[in-house]
This record gives sequence, structure tokens and C-alpha cells, in this order.
Amino acid sequence: MHTSRKIIHCDCDCFYASIEMRDNPSLAGKPIAVGGSPERRGVVATCNYEARKYGIHSAMASAMARSRCPELIIIRPNMQKYRDASALIHKIFERYTDIIEPLSLDEAFLDVTHCSLFEGSATLIAEDIRKNVGMSVGITISAGIAPNKFLAKIASDWNKPDGQFVIRPEEVDEFVKNLPVRKLHGVGKVTASKMSSIGVNTCGDLRVLSERELHDNFGSSGDRLYSLAKGVDDRPVKTDRIRKSLSVETTFSEDLVGMEMCREELPELIKQLDGRLETVLNNYRITKQVVKIKFNDFVQTTVETISPSVNSKIFQELCEEGYKRRERPVRLLGIGVRLEPKQSEENQNAEQNQLCLTLDGAQDRK
Repeated sequence: MHTSRKIIHCDCDCFYASIEMRDNPSLAGKPIAVGGSPERRGVVATCNYEARKYGIHSAMASAMARSRCPELIIIRPNMQKYRDASALIHKIFERYTDIIEPLSLDEAFLDVTHCSLFEGSATLIAEDIRKNVGMSVGITISAGIAPNKFLAKIASDWNKPDGQFVIRPEEVDEFVKNLPVRKLHGVGKVTASKMSSIGVNTCGDLRVLSERELHDNFGSSGDRLYSLAKGVDDRPVKTDRIRKSLSVETTFSEDLVGMEMCREELPELIKQLDGRLETVLNNYRITKQVVKIKFNDFVQTTVETISPSVNSKIFQELCEEGYKRRERPVRLLGIGVRLEPKQSEENQNAEQNQLCLTLDGAQDRK
């Protein structure tokens, strides 16, 4: 394990809701959520801590959230405002290190192993980051400090909101031993239930299983779970995250009945997708087009085909193919593209040169 690493996981506290409360102080102390309308099958993107007291959480249907808390104030998202705030936060991160791995608009890993500020104290660096985000952006942010990414992410959730938690190298073994297995990445409700049925509730319990027991119960993921249960995570902080896809979708207040109604929604979705693609096509190329359909019985289907660009006719054909699979009313329709990074001119030339050498060699051997 890289005990010499100093990793900070920064995570904004109920980010979208915090931005809305910052811009409208009258919302302070009231239960608020950012998301779609309860009347239009909207869902909650995030909510503040006052709303969480009612059991409201992200991805919950807005109608259910409102039923749990009739006083809930639901605000439609303003993504540009959130992106602007995120950009400011990332500018603050860059004061301390250039090894930053963004996970989303509101969270990121920072490797501050070689940062000389505050005599290299990751704890003090995290405190200063949080103070500067509060002063410059007007919201709170929590932080976790640990020798690796796995532990730093867990630590950032330990003293939320507006807090931080440190797991020092010499504390790793004892900390992880008592950690519930449900905290491990990849352990959902089903896996956690299976673990509980064989008496595995903490990472300490998981450690005593034999290699055979790990594979019999958890298959190929057994080794990874065992490593995490020992607090081992050698993944580096990656400064470049590769985007694999981009999509847009709409959940309709009234089901779309028939293919014609689905077809009528495609132009607006394509317009939205084109707008989002403008920001990424300098670095990526399109490889496939994709259509996603969720029917009114909540069964979902996805259809895709190879394509180098956004072609409205292809989206229409994919939509028709997907619709024919059930021919039921549609509650959600989405379109998107698969992406791959463009090669730099230097890499393209190198690849061409290598190809020429390979072909030349093949000809010489004939």
C-alpha cells in the first residue's frame, strides 16, 4: 500500500441546494430540493439537510418527496450556475496541486503528496481549501484525508456537513477492521445481504474468509473486496477522465402513445444533444448513436448502431426498432452517442508510421 500518499477527497455539501440557498438567503432553514416538478414525474437531484430529515434523498420521485414533506420547496435546476460554481472551486483546488481527478461538478480527488504548503500537512491543506471555498463560492465543502482514494472518499462523508476527517497511515488497519462492509465500493443491498447471511458484517469479518470462500461467494470480485477490507487501494489520482458517452433524455408528464408521438419528440432531443456535444467534440469523436426507451410498465430497452455523427434519420430508425420491442406507451425517451478520445496529431502520425513499418516489414517477408 502507498502509505506515503496524501489524498484528499473534496465533496460539496448538497451542492445544487447550497447554491440555491446562497443565492436566496430566505431559503435558509427551510426544506428545499432541486429537481423536477411533482406534476411532471420529476425526480429530486439533491436536497438540503432540512429535507433529508423527512427521508427525502436524491433520485426520489418529486411527488413522493412532496408527500413526505408538504412544505418542501422544489427548485428547477440551473446547470449553468452550478457549472460556474464548480469552475471556481476547481480553480481553488489548482492552488494546491495539479493532480486533480474530478468525479462530478461537486467532488474531486486531489493528490497533495508533493504540495509544500503548510509544511506538507494534508490536514491543513484541506482546512485551507474548505475555508477558501466558503469565502469565494459561498458554500460549504467537506473533506476526507487518507493514504488512498478508497479511504479518502469514505472519510469525506464522516463529518458532513462542513467538516473533515483524517485517516492516518498508522490508523488504517484499525479503522477498516471495524468498517461495515456496506461501505465498500461495489457492495450494494444484494451483496450486503448475502454477506450478512454468512456472518460477514464488517471488513474484519471479511478478512478471515479463505481465498476459496471469497471466490465461491463473490466470484471474480472477491480479491478486490478482500484488498479493500485490508485498506489497500493502489489506484492513482487520474488527471484525465475519459468520457465514454453523452446523452439527453426526457420523462414525460403524460405517456407518449404510439410511434408518431415518439417521433415528434426527437427534434427537440437532438437539439439538446447538439448543444451538449459542442463542448466535447474538440477532444472526442462519435462512434455510435443510441436510443433509450422506458415504457409505462418501467421496462427499459436500449438500441444502438455504429455511426460517426449525429444523424436524425438514424435516431428515428433506432427509436422505431426500440418501440417495436413492446409497443406500449412510453414514459421516458432518451438519445445519445458513444464517444472515444481523438488522437493528437502526433499520435496519429506515430500510428501511421508504425503501420507503414508493419506493412513494409510484411512486404519484405513475402
